[in-house]
Amino acid sequence: MIMTSLPNRTAVARRLRPFRLAVQKSGRLTDDSLRLLRECGLSLGHQEARLVLPAANLPLDVLFLRDDDICDAVASGVADAGILGDNVVTEHGCRAMIVRRLGFARCRLSIAMPRGMDYSGTNDLRGLRIATSYPRLLNDFLRRQGVVADVHEISGSVEIAPSIGLADAICDLVSSGSTLLMNGLREVETVMQSEAVVIVNDAVNEATVTERDRLLFRIDAVLRARSMRAIFLNAPNAALADIIHLLPGLQSPTVMPLARPAWSSVHAVIPEDRFWDIIDELRANGAEGILVTPIEKLIE
Repeated sequence: MIMTSLPNRTAVARRLRPFRLAVQKSGRLTDDSLRLLRECGLSLGHQEARLVLPAANLPLDVLFLRDDDICDAVASGVADAGILGDNVVTEHGCRAMIVRRLGFARCRLSIAMPRGMDYSGTNDLRGLRIATSYPRLLNDFLRRQGVVADVHEISGSVEIAPSIGLADAICDLVSSGSTLLMNGLREVETVMQSEAVVIVNDAVNEATVTERDRLLFRIDAVLRARSMRAIFLNAPNAALADIIHLLPGLQSPTVMPLARPAWSSVHAVIPEDRFWDIIDELRANGAEGILVTPIEKLIE
């Protein structure tokens, strides 16, 4: 009898199943994550109460999990990639690898205390009872500052801990700061800045890598487009050299002659964060009829 080795059943199953991307089941990242995936061309139905949402046009399933479970799912190979907050990745010591920063769901993990308490520096945190859902991040911060405090781990409604006598201060995520304000608190220290990130399990087969790279390519195209604007303008030929110098573009602007003598049409791409500065300089150099539009996708 000739014996042949059989492939590992788990490996075979992973080759046959769709690529699995885990996202937050509900919360501040959910809508933005799904919006990004749809901008990447994924045809997704409505989530409703579903825990698995298959894409109609790609071999990809979206898994809806709790934040705390996304890291474990990706690290164990149950999911091939995940979208979650950088703060969760760091707090849980996630064994998955961050491969993209997405620029949305930006927030900060901050220490806050009642507005009536004096605060002049981290030494004032010594001996305080600090309530938080992020004990690892908070303890690491206190250790770096050489401060010993009493860290209380609680989940949910951290901001009310000082008012009910559970803690002297809190360490929690802050976006606008309105929740702190409503609870009579003020930020005194920033522990870390956070945003949505993509994490992956790097120990995967070739087929999974192909699907992962295709998804990341699409994400990159969407993120580049969000940070850039297309600009169209008319410029006097005498000022073309100076105007072209102001437009970074992808390689160089497109210049086409107009029917109007001694004038040209210039097309370029400019970064959103420099938009108004560039516009002011273009106008100062004689540019007219300036049209600026969003870019849906940008592929380099």
